Amino acid sequence: MSRTESAAESETATGSGAASRAVRLGVAGAVAAIVALAIGMIAGGRAFPRIIPGLPDAGVVVRWGLPLSKLLMDAAGLVTVGVLLMAALLLPNDKGVLGKSALTYVRAASWSALAWAGAAFLAIVFSVADSFGRTVPQILERTMLTSYATQTTQGVALTLVVLFGVAIALFSRGAITAGAAAGLLVFAMATLLPAPLTGHTSSSPNHDLATSSVALHLLGLALWVGGLAVLAVHAVRRQPHLQVAAARFSRMALWCYVAVGLSGVFSLVARLGAVSDLWTSEYGVLAVVKIVLFVLLGYAGYWHRQRTLPDLEASRPRAFARLAGGELLLMAATVGVAVALSRTPPPDFSVPADRAFELLGFPVPPPLTLGNVFTLWWFDLFFAVVAGLLGVLYLLGVVRLWRRGDRWPVGRTVSWFVGVAVLVFATQSGLARYSKVMFDMHMIEHMTLAMIVPIFLVLGGPVTLALRALKPAAKRGDRGPREWVVTILHSRFTKVISHPGVATAIFVASTYALYFTPLFESAMNEHLGHIAMTLHFLLSGSLFFWVIVGVDPGPSRLPYVGRLLMLFVTMPFHAFFGIALMMMGGVIAQGWYEQIGRTWGDTLLQTQSDGGAIAWGFGEIPTLIVLLAIAAQWYRDDDRQARRADRQADRSGAGDPELDSYNDYLARLNRADRGE
Repeated sequence: MSRTESAAESETATGSGAASRAVRLGVAGAVAAIVALAIGMIAGGRAFPRIIPGLPDAGVVVRWGLPLSKLLMDAAGLVTVGVLLMAALLLPNDKGVLGKSALTYVRAASWSALAWAGAAFLAIVFSVADSFGRTVPQILERTMLTSYATQTTQGVALTLVVLFGVAIALFSRGAITAGAAAGLLVFAMATLLPAPLTGHTSSSPNHDLATSSVALHLLGLALWVGGLAVLAVHAVRRQPHLQVAAARFSRMALWCYVAVGLSGVFSLVARLGAVSDLWTSEYGVLAVVKIVLFVLLGYAGYWHRQRTLPDLEASRPRAFARLAGGELLLMAATVGVAVALSRTPPPDFSVPADRAFELLGFPVPPPLTLGNVFTLWWFDLFFAVVAGLLGVLYLLGVVRLWRRGDRWPVGRTVSWFVGVAVLVFATQSGLARYSKVMFDMHMIEHMTLAMIVPIFLVLGGPVTLALRALKPAAKRGDRGPREWVVTILHSRFTKVISHPGVATAIFVASTYALYFTPLFESAMNEHLGHIAMTLHFLLSGSLFFWVIVGVDPGPSRLPYVGRLLMLFVTMPFHAFFGIALMMMGGVIAQGWYEQIGRTWGDTLLQTQSDGGAIAWGFGEIPTLIVLLAIAAQWYRDDDRQARRADRQADRSGAGDPELDSYNDYLARLNRADRGE
């Protein structure tokens, strides 16, 4: 046998051995998840429930088939997120084009997404059987399956998972760029949310906190667990670029661990009536088990950063593969416990029998006073996280520049944190409480988020700070965080939405479309809809004012005269909107406000008219701020151009001909006055 043939056989044997180790790791993870699920079902009392004679029972197949199908659905979703994360962000690419290993993971996403969709369909079948107390053949003979999948909240959520999973499977077949893989990653993370947010979350007394905490918990857990699972397989298979992928994942995993921990705490707060429920209820006991597993996972991550990552740098990947494999088994057990926890009802505790409390998560606040606005704070987890990230990331960027010896304008820092502070006040103070029960207070919150906060944020120059603070990718042509910022900034999507006409249309037309259609009432009735509406106010305002007064680079920049014209053309539309509200004879979102049952203050129509007056007059404040900002920017720009012209003249040794001619003219006049 030749040396070449021997090397080929050795490489084949090594590859087959790595593949078998990866398969064994996957099987071990599946076994750990199933065992944890079984133990959790038994501990939670769902494995062997008491059967009451005369009541329908779906049987043992449905009793175990439903949690197993949901476990498979969660596992497939985590794998899909993990392989797309590995392909898009963890593995290096060449100027946005995926490498060979990354392409393999994108193709794997098509199969895992297809399994995700199949598991969701099985979950629909078993959910119907469990809801009606029928066996699977009985519900297939009737129209129960169709009606459940299209008319119930949980059924529609699972149907969306089926449709989105199939879409991800199809689009993954043709993805060859990092941008396409990143888009599929965002799509996959959005697909994770519908099913869990319609379970125990929807019935929690503190619905807003439960919804936000579960969403944050799932997204952090998906990136963390899915990424580690694929990274462990990558290490076991001894694929290239393991050191780069592990280092990037380690930095991301710390943020995910913090997000999962905090959201888990808030999720328990939203579901438990007392601390004693942790050891006096089945739900609490399973939650404690999950907490213990979470702490162990944190210790494993710490061990990674202290020991195995240095081993990788020293070309010793075995220690990393062993610890990653053990951590993956622990994560699989955690997922199994989480599925068992979702099948266990939380403990009951007394809540006020009040329709307003059911809708808001708090009773109708007392009559409106300025003191109540500043004292009746309401914790909104989603926007608290948004404000926290905006403040912490910006501060980290400024600190990095300061340590490097670079300067960053103090005015931009002050402007940014003023915007963050106003954002916190608008979403967490008593204004946030009253905005849900009074239209005029809602309009104040709307205008603040769309026309005050964005001005200060865009004047803070966050993109410029990120470009200066972030380090370029270690490998030329690869995409690190800095390169992703540049790519997004120069993308076709950014060019389109940042066009002055498009930005103006989004800023103006979306306001009319929201309030003069049923969208507003729909958004108020659902917490996710309310988040989307509030986030739209913030983003549309930031886009509009970025075009006018933003200090960050953009695809197209208007001259200062054009910015003034854009401002003066847009603001009257808000005045017209306010006048239209004041002239309306009907109440917007009347069904929502009547359910709230506010008994004090003005009538619904009067508060709506007051809201129109606020919209009409509120535009004066941002207009004044923007005019001052444009004047300052215009002055500094002229000053910079003058100094640049002086430097060029000094370097060339020749002055400005027009300026020299004017100086000669003044000199001749001076000599004539003296009679020379």
